This record gives sequence, structure tokens and C-alpha cells, in this order.
Amino acid sequence: MNLSTRGLLRASGRLLCVVLAGGLPAFAQSASAPASQAELDAKVRMLCQTLEETRVELSESRSEIRQLRAMLELVLRKMGEPDKPAPAAVAPREQAPEKSSGNSQETKSNDEQNLARITEDDWQIAKARLEELQQDKVESSSKYRLKLSGIALFNAFGQTGHMDNLDAPTVAIQQAPGASSGSLGASLRQSIVGLTGVGPSIYGARTSGDVQMDFFGGLPSGYGAATSGVMRLRVARIRFDWENTSVVVGLDVPLFSPNTPTSYMSLAVPAFASAGNLWTWTPTIRVEQRWPTSVSLFKIEAGVMDPSRYASSSASVRTANPGESSRKPAYSLRISANGRSENRPLSIAVSGIYLPQRYGGETASGWGGVTDWRLPLFPHMEWSGEFFAGKGLDVFGGVPYVLVQPSDLNRYNSVTAPALAGIRMLGGWSQVKVKLNFRNEFNLAAGSGARSARGTRQTALLDPTLQFLSRRNDMWFVNYIFRPRSDLVFSTEYRRLRTYQVSGTPAIAGQVGLAMGFIF
Repeated sequence: MNLSTRGLLRASGRLLCVVLAGGLPAFAQSASAPASQAELDAKVRMLCQTLEETRVELSESRSEIRQLRAMLELVLRKMGEPDKPAPAAVAPREQAPEKSSGNSQETKSNDEQNLARITEDDWQIAKARLEELQQDKVESSSKYRLKLSGIALFNAFGQTGHMDNLDAPTVAIQQAPGASSGSLGASLRQSIVGLTGVGPSIYGARTSGDVQMDFFGGLPSGYGAATSGVMRLRVARIRFDWENTSVVVGLDVPLFSPNTPTSYMSLAVPAFASAGNLWTWTPTIRVEQRWPTSVSLFKIEAGVMDPSRYASSSASVRTANPGESSRKPAYSLRISANGRSENRPLSIAVSGIYLPQRYGGETASGWGGVTDWRLPLFPHMEWSGEFFAGKGLDVFGGVPYVLVQPSDLNRYNSVTAPALAGIRMLGGWSQVKVKLNFRNEFNLAAGSGARSARGTRQTALLDPTLQFLSRRNDMWFVNYIFRPRSDLVFSTEYRRLRTYQVSGTPAIAGQVGLAMGFIF
């Protein structure tokens, strides 16, 4: 009952009093002749009884209004102080004295008892609903919900040595004679925008889809390279979810590499992208089957993928890669055991990969094995990572990439690429996360990805342009993440890179960075 209802009841009460005051004399005068005094007294008693019932209803309405006013005062107070716990019981503060009968103290006591029944769970639910109602909804052409999300991320960094990418470095490179010993810069190109939609149920499956984009797809011509970039598609997925089965179609992370190191200095390109992390987003069709038990959840995931290849620096059109030329997709299978707790996730998995490739008239099939884990060690500590071994997995990252110029593309496709696909590779990464509470978190991680040293040297002899090919890349970082609110994040990080080439001394570089993000 709101304040407008209260005013309506008061007006009704005044109107009833006016009718009784003005109408009773006339009614008594007109009824004196045909009616007896006893009949008149009976009618008066009936009207008085009706008036008393109306007064009681008004008193109850005032009591309900006081309760609602007190609850609204609590909500408004807590929205102004979101970090303090909700009180279990708060007595309402009267705005103005109310005229009532002698049982007003008893009514107030009952109101306080009703407010005392507001539990912490009820408070959180009411607060969440109010925050949801205050949001401006994203309009969709369909009747189904559409959610906008993302992060506006500012990165500032200082570097010693030279790296391949100023914004999100993955390998260290040798310093040219006379070049500067370091650099200092800032960027907003790692900001991410995402859309998530929920669709209808089809054959018992819940449908949904999401798209994520960033601004790391290249630099436009002219000024503004420090803060601008070309928008790039990261992931785009369509999901069909039954109770124990899911089908996912779209551009997605490799199903055999679901974990990612935690770093706000490397969002556009995941950390350890060239140092043990198989991350490359790939067009995928995968099926997931789950077997839940009382203590664990077993999963089997199988999928086909279309991994890309190394692109030339100025390629403007898409041509068939070695995997597509084989007319067969890449195959992958992952088996995992998972915990049931969402607060302390647990997962151990093994995966297999088979990658047919065709280079002109020559066929070279890649393969690999991967294990990944995510284990809670202590109440505030978690250990995660992955390890892989195989050959021909360069298209998924994990080892230093090969930059191919357009003038060398034909030779690369016919000679160099088949030789690289036959080199065995090994790598992985591991991270220890210490989460003190919701606001404070520390991460220490290290990764390494390497090709066989002997195979790399032999391949470099076939193509002089690969004399500077990196055979091994090591990286480690440590960061601190502070979240003062759920929509704000601050992070400081230091990372160190060591990259070994075919010959010569390794290149070493370091980076100190500061990240500030607003999550929406």
C-alpha cells in the first residue's frame, strides 16, 4: 500500500463523516413519522458500527504504510552504503505522530517484530531486484533478453629491452645497435565489448549466444595509435544446452585449453600466448556430455575445428590454409573430472588433438596431447595451468610465431611450413592464485614454449629468412589485483621475457604495467 492509497482512505473517511453529520438529522426528521424510536436507534447503531470498522481498517492501513516506509528507508540507506552489512532489524523512525487509539504502542511493537523478520538473504534479494530495475535495458529486435557487458581498460607500461608488441608483448627481440634501451606508453586498445542474448527453448534445449570484440585488430593510419585500434572479433558462440548435454557452434577458445592466466595487462592476447598457452580462437563445433554424481561431474567433449595459419604481414584476402587444403577438420577430444563447488572450482582433464595438413603435394599431420588442471590448494589459494606435447600445433600458439612476408609466402608454404610442422614441440604454464578476499588478489605465473632445438636449426638451413626464428620462449609475471567495487578493478604487474633464437644469445626484456578498468 503506497502513499496515494493512504490519501484515498483518508478522503473516504472524511466523506463518510460529512455524510453522517449532515444526513442523520434529515434522516431522523423524515423517519420520525413512519418509524418508531427503536428503529431509528437500530439504524444509528448500525452506522456507528460501520464507522468503527472503517476506523480499524484505516489503522491497519497506517500500520502497513509505516512498515513499507521503514523498509524503503532501509533500502535507500543501504544503496548509499553498499559495503556495510544489512541490519537484521531496524525500528522505523516516525516522520509525524499519528492519532490512534490506546493500542498504538502495541501496533508499533508488532511492526518492529515484522521488520525483525527481514533476513540477510531477503535483503540481498530485494537489493538485487532494485538494482536490476534501475538499469537501462538493452533493446533487442526480438522479445528475448539481451545483455551488454565488457570492460573499459586503460593500460600504462614501461619497458626495458625490446618486445614484439608494445601493448601486449609475447616475445623479446634483440636490440638494434643505437636503439633506445626501453620505452614508456599507454593504451586503451585492450578494452572489450560483449553482447549476450538468451533465446527460446528448442526441442528442450535452452538457446543462447554471445559475441565479444576488442580494438586489437590493427592500427588505423594517421594519428591516435596509442588509444585507438581496429575492432576485432574475439569470440562468437551459439549454445544449445540440455540438462546434461550441450552443443556449441562458433568462434571459441580451443576446447582442450579452457584455462587462462589472470592478467589485466594481457587481455587482447592472453598471457603466455607464445610461452606455453594454446589459446588461438578457432571456428569450432563441439559437443559436451556431462555425468553428474553426488561428489563430482564427469565431462566428455568432442569437437572439430578449423585452425588458421600464420598470416602474411599485408594479407588482405583469406586463402585456404594447410588444414583446409586437406579437406579435413582438426579433431579434438577432452575428458575431465570436475568438482561441484562453484566457490572452489576443481578440474583435471586430458585431451588429444589430430590435425591433418596438406602443403602442395605433401601431407603432414599434426598431433598433440594436453593436460590441464585447476586445483584449490588452501582456503585462499588455487593452482591452475596446462602442459602439452606434440608437433604441428603452431597454429594454436604456445610457441614463438613465425612472421612471414608476402614475398616469402610461396617458399614458406612449399618448403618451410612442412618442415616446421614436423618439428616436435613442448610447453606449458602454471599459475598460483592467492585470493585474500573479494577485493585483494595476488597471482604468480610462469610459462615456456619450445620447439626441438635440433629440428629448428635444420629447418632454418632450408630458409635463410628463418635465421631469426625463435626456438624457445620463457615468461613469468607477478601481479596484484584490487577490486574496490564489483565494477572497478586496479592492477599492477611485472613480467619478464627471455627468448632464445636459433643461434646467439637470448633476448631479454621486462615490463612494469598499471591497469585500470571499469567493468559494465
